[in-house]
Amino acid sequence: MPEWVNWSGGQRSTPSDIAEPRTDDELADVVRRATEAGRTVRPVGSGHSFTALVPTDGVVVSLEHLAGVVSVDTAAGVAEVRAGTRIADLGDPLLAAGVALPNQGDIDRQAIAGACGTGTHGTGPTLPCLSAGVVGATVVLANGDIVDCDADHHPELFAATRLSLGATGVVARLRLRVRPAYRLHERSWTEAVADTLAALDERIAATRHYEFFWIPGTDRCLSKSLDETEAPPDPLPDERWERIDHSHRVFPSVRDDRFEEMEYAVPAEAGPECFAAIRRLYRARHPDVAWPVEYRTLAADDVWLSPAFDRPTVTISVHQGAGLDHDRLFRDCEAVFRHHEGRPHWGKHHRIPPDELAGLHPRWDDWWRARDLADPDGRFLNPMLAALAAPAR
Repeated sequence: MPEWVNWSGGQRSTPSDIAEPRTDDELADVVRRATEAGRTVRPVGSGHSFTALVPTDGVVVSLEHLAGVVSVDTAAGVAEVRAGTRIADLGDPLLAAGVALPNQGDIDRQAIAGACGTGTHGTGPTLPCLSAGVVGATVVLANGDIVDCDADHHPELFAATRLSLGATGVVARLRLRVRPAYRLHERSWTEAVADTLAALDERIAATRHYEFFWIPGTDRCLSKSLDETEAPPDPLPDERWERIDHSHRVFPSVRDDRFEEMEYAVPAEAGPECFAAIRRLYRARHPDVAWPVEYRTLAADDVWLSPAFDRPTVTISVHQGAGLDHDRLFRDCEAVFRHHEGRPHWGKHHRIPPDELAGLHPRWDDWWRARDLADPDGRFLNPMLAALAAPAR
């Protein structure tokens, strides 16, 4: 039997088959045949999620070959893209059409459907997660039907599919909001933690994108700001610390080392105290952990399962090297995040029980009702997702 392994090596399974469709019709045929055989179907993009969203003994459907930009409507500000397109492969064709994504994270190796399906985001207090930019989707249901949905057509399916966890069907295409292409001026610098925290509110308010990384075991932070500019692309004197280029070339950072990650979204006003508590925890119980702690901001949105649903948000991420023991660190950090009303990132480690997740997400029951209507026999539920379903049923 084939083996599937995620990007970090922390998740693996032996499905009955790994299918690699190349067209929407081939995808529909794969899903239909799996359903007729009574098998579970789980889609996968780049495998960049750290949680057990993909593992199944049924059929894993790779979206790798369902890639590319289908069309760009510059007047409407909408681009249609195939689900398996990696974010890294969107920038140049969108730029050629004169547009760009409004925001990206600092990793661009994810497939766009996986990034939207887990609520992936960048940073900026006026900028929501990628899922909030989904204005339409083409979804293959368990019986093989190919359904287009948006706010006016199959609106409940659309609402659940914006952040779907791959559980409403297999997304074949997404229609995304885009904006006129733009350039960003990146500045990076290190300074004392105290200086970073003293200027935090001012920098967040004054900068389109601001984030910082605290380096455990030190009293230093690396800050990064990105501001829109009309200046032309410019290889500035020290490219490590400053540069100007088209947005999709500035957002991503190089992340060659494999790691495991936990991220929680806390109310924006709780961000500084939550970060301070994480620092105290590291110094008291985890002084040997060297991987950085990341602090970002996120606008409130209306996406049903979004960690930023209906509240301005700060996200705090903790990391450990792949292959190293992360269990004790993540358990300790999770207790801090839960104390601050944190909601976990769906693609990153968490152990929140289903009844607590239901309490954290006001539209939890609505999402599950829409999901169950689209897939009443649970063909798109693997063990992780089936375990989450109990409070909604």
